[in-house]
This record gives sequence, C-alpha cells and structure tokens, in this order.
Amino acid sequence: MAKLNELKNPIGIKGPVLTIVMDGVGIAPEGVGNAVTSAYTPTLDMLMQKYPWVKLKAHGTAVGLPGDDDMGNSEVGHNALGSGQVFAQGAKLVSQSIENGKMFASDTWNTIISNVKDNKSTLHFIGLFSDGNVHSHIDHLKAMIEQSKKEGVSRVRIHILIDGRDVGETSALEYIVPFEAFLDGLRDESFDIKIASGGGRMVITMDRYEANWKMVEEGWKTHVLGEGRQFCCAKKAVETYREELKVIDQDLPPFVIAENGEPVGTINDGDSVIFYNFRGDRSIEISKAFDDADFNKFDRKRYPKVVYAGMLEYDGDLHIPSRYLVNPPEITNTMGEYLTDTGISQLAISETQKYGHVTYFWNGNKSGKFSDELETYIEVPSDVVPFEQRPWMKCAEITDKLIECLKSGKYDCLRVNFPNGDMVGHTGNLLATRCSMEALDLQLKRLLDVVDSLGGVAVITADHGNADEMYEVDKKGVAKTDKNGNYKAKTSHTLNPVPCIIYDNFYADKYTVKADDGSFGLSNVAATVANLLGYEAPSMWDASLIEIK
Repeated sequence: MAKLNELKNPIGIKGPVLTIVMDGVGIAPEGVGNAVTSAYTPTLDMLMQKYPWVKLKAHGTAVGLPGDDDMGNSEVGHNALGSGQVFAQGAKLVSQSIENGKMFASDTWNTIISNVKDNKSTLHFIGLFSDGNVHSHIDHLKAMIEQSKKEGVSRVRIHILIDGRDVGETSALEYIVPFEAFLDGLRDESFDIKIASGGGRMVITMDRYEANWKMVEEGWKTHVLGEGRQFCCAKKAVETYREELKVIDQDLPPFVIAENGEPVGTINDGDSVIFYNFRGDRSIEISKAFDDADFNKFDRKRYPKVVYAGMLEYDGDLHIPSRYLVNPPEITNTMGEYLTDTGISQLAISETQKYGHVTYFWNGNKSGKFSDELETYIEVPSDVVPFEQRPWMKCAEITDKLIECLKSGKYDCLRVNFPNGDMVGHTGNLLATRCSMEALDLQLKRLLDVVDSLGGVAVITADHGNADEMYEVDKKGVAKTDKNGNYKAKTSHTLNPVPCIIYDNFYADKYTVKADDGSFGLSNVAATVANLLGYEAPSMWDASLIEIK
C-alpha cells in the first residue's frame, strides 16, 4: 500500500489544495507573437507580481524526451505532474528499440512480417507524417520500411496524416518531396512501395477522447476503403487543396492516391497494418476500429481481417491495441495512487479535449480510478467546432462545476486543466489565442476568490508552452516574416519554461518557496502538493518546490 507519511511540522492548511493547469501557457519575452503577455490578464499579472513563483522546465529531457530540442506536450507533461518523476517517454523508447534491434526481434514485428509474406499481401503504415516527435517521427517510419524490405516484404503502402501542428503549419511538402525520393531509392522490381492516402491530422483519423468519431470514420473511408477525392500523388493533393481552400496542413481534406481511377492502397483481408504513432491519446480510436470485431461507433462498411499493431500499447488497462511493437513506459508510484491510499479525497476535472490528461495521463497512463469512493472525475463535453471560433472553449462551465465542488467541502485535493492556451494556440490565430487567455484569466479570478473563502491554497502552473509564441522566431527571438512581410504563424508547442505560482494568503509564513536555480521541472509539483497537504513526499519523487520552516 502506497501511503504517505505525515510531516512532523505540517503547514496546517484548513481548506483544499487546488492545482490549476493552464494548458499551453509558457513564459517567453514580450513580443508581437506572445498571446500571453499581449492579452489583458490582470489576474495572472497580479499573481506573477505578488506571489512567489518559479520557472519549470517542460520539454526535452526534463519530461523524458530524447533531447532538449524536443518540445514538450500535454501527455508527457501530465505524466510528470502526476507522477512526480521523469520516465523515458514514447519517442525515446521507440528510438532505442530501433537502434538496439529489439523492435525487429519482437513477436509482434515477426507476426506482422510473416503475415504479409505468407499471404503475399500488403504491409500498411498509418501515422502522423513529420519529425515533430510529439506523436510520431518520420525516421521511425523510414527505419521500419527499410527493415521490411530487408526481410523480403514485397508490397508496402503508406497512409500519411499531414501535421502542420507540431511542425510548421505549411511544411507538408518539406516532408513529402524528400520522402518520395527516399521511396524511389528503395523501389525496385521486388519492392513495390507507394503513398496510398492521406489528409490533415485535424480532419481525419486522429481524434481523441471520443470528441469527434466522424474524424475516425473519414480516416477509415480514406485509408481502408479508398473512398475520397483522387490524386496522382500526395504532392499534387496538398498543392491543389492549398490553392482551392487556402487551408493550413492540419486542416487538409482527405485524399486517395489512384492510378487509372483505382486506389493504389486499400486495406484488405490478409494485410498487415502498423499505426506508427507512439503517443496514445490520438491513437486509441483508430486502433479500436481495427481491433474490435464488435465495433459500433460508425459503419465500417467493410471490416478486413488484418494483423494490426500499434507502435506502443496506447491504453495499458484496456490493452489497446492487442498487439504493439514497443513496451510503453511503466509509470509507477503516482500521486493519485499515494493520495488515495492515504485516504485523501480528490477531484479531477476538465473538458473533453483535456479530460484524459487530468485522469489517464496524470495517473501514469492508466484508465479508471484508484478508488471510486475517494475520487471523482468530471468531464465537461467540448464543443465540436474550430477552436478559433470558440476560443473561450468550456472554461466558464468547468469553473462553474469546480466552484460547486470546492464549496461542497468533499475534496481535499483538486486538479483542473483549462485547455484554452493549447488548443486555441494550435490554430495559429493570434487574436483568438489572446481571447482564450483573457477568458482563462476571468476564471482564475473566480476560482481564487473561492479558494480564499475556504482557507485553501492553489498551485497554478502549465504543462508546456504554446500561446506564448504564436509566430515563428529566429535564434534571437525575433518574429519571422514571409516574402510579403507577414508574420509566419506557429502552431506547435514551444521550448519555453512554464510558471508555477503558489497562491496562499494564509500560511505562507510556515514555509518558503525555494530559490529558482533553473533546475526545476514539472516533476517537482507532486511533492509540493503533498507537502501542502501535510505529508512527506515519497523518496522516488523529485524534490518539493517549498521548504517547511
């Protein structure tokens, strides 16, 4: 049993301890593209002027990613926040598995390859097509393609989900053109390989938290059935849609590559399919569609008998998918488990877009609760509209419910995620993202007033940056412009640190916030919350940000 030990000299907080995650709100210099500093946010400004705070690293090795050029993301950020530790994450695990050969020695890989060789069928790869390293990496795809040729696979088809979100918003051809050259170098009389279909990641296939199954259905139609507008090649599809619709990459409609009017790569009985994303949240639904014989979320029309595998096991409790190439990180000794075993009542709340982050990812990639009696999870349904059209999203409704829960007195420890800065930031729309920050700021004021009325404390932080850098910047931090003098929108996360503010109007004389020496990361938050609740942090957690007097 993972039980916390009481502090010898507890702070004695009478009210609840609330952790607020301002998703996608990083710290960056003021500038034309900083939607955080340019928005009217009197509450956030006041917090950073009057209350102790430190910067937390939220990217790279500080959250378990391969290197410090790797931007953080909500998945690894909430893993670190909820576990108080840093675990090697998806990208690093996959890269290591390829380098040491374990992936290609695995039973799953051997089953995938044997299936297509025995049936003289097709090996399909589906996944996010970039080097953003948040959901996938194109180098992983290339390595698997090369290995499949070495092992005698004769026919491969690739179904590309265009990014424009974790990389430049109109960078698709920077990946497609050299990749086609890569395929040309591999293709010969015994190895038939082609891109078969594709579309923007926010239009097809990569839905999450069951927010919009229509996206997955569109992906199924495109990749499996070969239904959709036909093009001679992926490059032509991207160029045509850009010209006709003036959309950025993540919003490109689906397309099917065809020859003589026939799709070049439908998925059929006897084929093998690898979904090569390593991140779980946007991989679960398409995996269900392939893996579940009794699937009923949409009419699949045709359900081919294939051998399907994911890059990782995307849900360790529900075992989705049933086959996977690389073992996921085993995240243990999480805060939720310790608090539950100690008898501390908890609430987790967000809207659909980030509900899984304050539950599944916070709990170490585990579905369900540690205790039905002590834990309450609340999901506020998200709107299914473009985020720039509703930049406030559901922050007011989340706050309404959270205030009700705070006032109920039922919960000692609460956590909430406001998705605004991240989800609206991904649109590249500066005005909408400013609006999202202003909407969030209103909710901070409402919540902090209630925390004060209850004699509680709030820890206000974020999981990574996004809204803080809405334009591409050069090495000096100056916003880049195109040939017409227009700023180049940035839709990806940033490498910037995030704030961690301790809001406490009652007990601050009982402890000190440690001096910011640049070493703190998201994993230091769990121990901080445990100390505020009156408990010692477990030895495996990273150190608290506060020191009890």
